[in-house]
Amino acid sequence: MKLIEVKDHEEMSRKACDILVERVTELSHPVLGLATGSTPKKVYDCLRKKPISFRDVTTFNLDEYVDIAPNDPNSYRFYMDHIFFNHVDIQTSSTNVPSGYGLDLQKECQDYEKKIRGAGGIDVQLLGIGVNGHIGFNEPGTPFNSRTHVVELSESTRKANARFFERMEDVPKQAITMGIETILESKEIILLASGLKKAKAIERLLYGDISEDFPASALRNHPNVKIIADHEALSMVYPALTGINTPTSSFK
Repeated sequence: MKLIEVKDHEEMSRKACDILVERVTELSHPVLGLATGSTPKKVYDCLRKKPISFRDVTTFNLDEYVDIAPNDPNSYRFYMDHIFFNHVDIQTSSTNVPSGYGLDLQKECQDYEKKIRGAGGIDVQLLGIGVNGHIGFNEPGTPFNSRTHVVELSESTRKANARFFERMEDVPKQAITMGIETILESKEIILLASGLKKAKAIERLLYGDISEDFPASALRNHPNVKIIADHEALSMVYPALTGINTPTSSFK
């Protein structure tokens, strides 16, 4: 597990963008695992400006809300289309987001796993981290051997996402998410963390026990994880950070 310390959200986004550009450039048919929300938004803004082609790229998003239509502005399909996909030359048929707007959600989960395997697996997976340690929508208590599944969202996760909805009662209570084992099968994982609200989670990820009570701790079992975290997110790890970059560190 490699820790890359950066000054702020802007630098975090540029670092992640640069790594993704390298992979897209060096691989003949890159398969990217993508995340949504406010943390990776500037990564996609950066990628849109790069003079590279995404025509041979296949993407798989981590998750999607249940019972929200793909064209709903709060859906993750809508987010990806408007933030990224519609602005680059990627083929729409190569962009995959789980559908939570169907009658047979279990079949959707199984089909999503088959699509990932059919693409040869994910080369590099982009992740955020929740204040409770969730990755994707894998909440505390999710088994480490979980595959793509339907999950009940915790109150802390729903409250964190409430800012995107008009009312708290409109925030979905369920989602489809890649499972932890699915995520761990990615060849490379990049986890992004920015802001003081992520500081406790990052400290626990780096130094806490590996436990299903803290889903992100499963990443400690992966051989190729890069954590890109800004000074605020690292404030409980390095309390003396004052805005000057310090050397990259490695953790096991």
